Amino acid sequence: MDSYSKRKNIIILIFLLVGVVFILRLFSLQVLDTTYKKTATNNVLREVVDFPSRGLIYDRNGRLMVYNQAAYDLLAAPREIAGFDTTLLCSILDVDREQFEKSLSKAKNYSTYKPSIIVKQISPERYALLQEKMYKYPGFYVQPRTLRKYNYDNAAHVLGYVGEVGPSMIKEDSYYRQGDYIGSTGIERKYEQYLRGVKGKSYYMVDVHNRVKGSYDRGNMDVSPVKGSDLVISIDAELQQYGKQLLQNKIASIVAIEPESGEILSMVSTPGYKPSDMVGRKRIDSYPKLVGDSLLPLFNRAVRALYPPGSTFKMMNALIALQEEVITPRTRFMCNHGYHIGSFSMGCHHDREFRLDASIAQSCNAYYAHTFRRILESSKFSDVKEGYEKWREYVVSFGLSQTIAPEISDELPGFIPNSDYYQRRVFPYSRWRALPIISLSIGQGEIQTTPLQMANYTATLANKGHYFTPHLVKNIVGTNESVIEVKKFQTMIDSANIEEVCDGMEQVFSIEHLGTARASRVPGIRICGKTGTAENPHGEDHSTFIAFAPRENPKIAVAVYVEYGKWGSTFAAPIASLLIEKYLNDSIQGSRKHIEKSMMEANLLFPDKPNYFKIE
Repeated sequence: MDSYSKRKNIIILIFLLVGVVFILRLFSLQVLDTTYKKTATNNVLREVVDFPSRGLIYDRNGRLMVYNQAAYDLLAAPREIAGFDTTLLCSILDVDREQFEKSLSKAKNYSTYKPSIIVKQISPERYALLQEKMYKYPGFYVQPRTLRKYNYDNAAHVLGYVGEVGPSMIKEDSYYRQGDYIGSTGIERKYEQYLRGVKGKSYYMVDVHNRVKGSYDRGNMDVSPVKGSDLVISIDAELQQYGKQLLQNKIASIVAIEPESGEILSMVSTPGYKPSDMVGRKRIDSYPKLVGDSLLPLFNRAVRALYPPGSTFKMMNALIALQEEVITPRTRFMCNHGYHIGSFSMGCHHDREFRLDASIAQSCNAYYAHTFRRILESSKFSDVKEGYEKWREYVVSFGLSQTIAPEISDELPGFIPNSDYYQRRVFPYSRWRALPIISLSIGQGEIQTTPLQMANYTATLANKGHYFTPHLVKNIVGTNESVIEVKKFQTMIDSANIEEVCDGMEQVFSIEHLGTARASRVPGIRICGKTGTAENPHGEDHSTFIAFAPRENPKIAVAVYVEYGKWGSTFAAPIASLLIEKYLNDSIQGSRKHIEKSMMEANLLFPDKPNYFKIE
């Protein structure tokens, strides 16, 4: 009997223990664990994302360049849709019926309960028409968005555009979901995290058929969107517009920098495109056309086109020679229609003796061939290779052969060959000599630079030996944050030597000194500049020019490249002088209006129209 009682008690104890375990588990699931409660709640809630307004963009003078316009997405919850007039709805929305039905079919395959986007980026005008007829379309909903609008159509490469986010970015950043928009290029891309703002969320009660029954918890769980930060950029919108007018019907670029700050005042690349062409549904048609255009309107020549600097590089060799004390400002070299030694000849237009300032003013090739050889063959160096390495060190200190603008993601570094390059390609079996690479003396040969780099080089001359990080954004409104650090970079050249070179650059505009840009002089403004011709093996040479002004306390440094423009004095010099005059005086003098007209009307794209204008 005792044995039976013991077994009975053990069985009862086991049942009690099992009961306690079940009770504890039920208590945990129903009271402590909120997972199932959340799941149940989610079945009766609809979360709607409230998209924030993207930050505005202003120019350096407070002019609004980029703002937002309301747009709307049409969503559909397929289970709620009743019979409707598809033709009428497509007519109201101005969309293709076949495409509309494909989108609706895709939504049904995805979910019959959850809303999906059927038509994106409906304009305010179309939305107004739709609102009057929405009662006819149960199951369809509208979600507000914003699209970019532009007060100026001249800075597309600088500003960039906004596009739909791709799968890789969604994986990389949990902020984004399919159908979101993100800055794709330019400032829109670089400052995306500031411009985009923060999404809000609204929660609604829905029934078993996913129909909205009202706000959840009286809206206490809703989170309001936070507007994106506004930007003030360094671009002068009116100067940018003027530059675009000067470059119309040309393959060309302009970069203008404020020397004392490194702020980019203007960056124009033509042919270009209107930023509005890359907004909303219009982009679907525009993008393939722009990509297929042989003139490459999406290509930003200001930071990606590589050119030999031509004669605008001559001051570099003069500065290095002065610094290395292999010449003085009074050193003279003879030009006999060029530089000739043995069977080698480098042509030139002159037949006279030059000293430094006149060699710059009249752009003598022979002077710089002599100068370059003196640098590389200096007794300070053990051989020409060591001389070249020192020469390159000087050149690179001006920001060449490297990227210099951290905000510009697609900037190219250009190319100044190192000694290994020439060792492999020019001197693999012979000793180093200056003559095989003497084309570097006049900015030709293997040297490749971008217009941005040449504008920065000009700003360095204006500053008498230093430059600041070139940048596009002055400040982020409402914050003290800065995406990039603006640094000061010092070259290896003494300011006194730069002053000597600036004497020659000012004479470039002098009638008395027969300067190569004398026809582009601006009365009342002391400009220092240099014409250049960048050799082009594929056709007419390119017209180049660099300049800064005024000579004392410079406010602007400019580089201009006009492809197939032949001489620097033909197009690039007058364009640069007009840009400088416009920026400093806010207008063009009456005596120079004919130059302005000629530049704006000059057409280098179509052979049946006049290409060249003689400027006296």
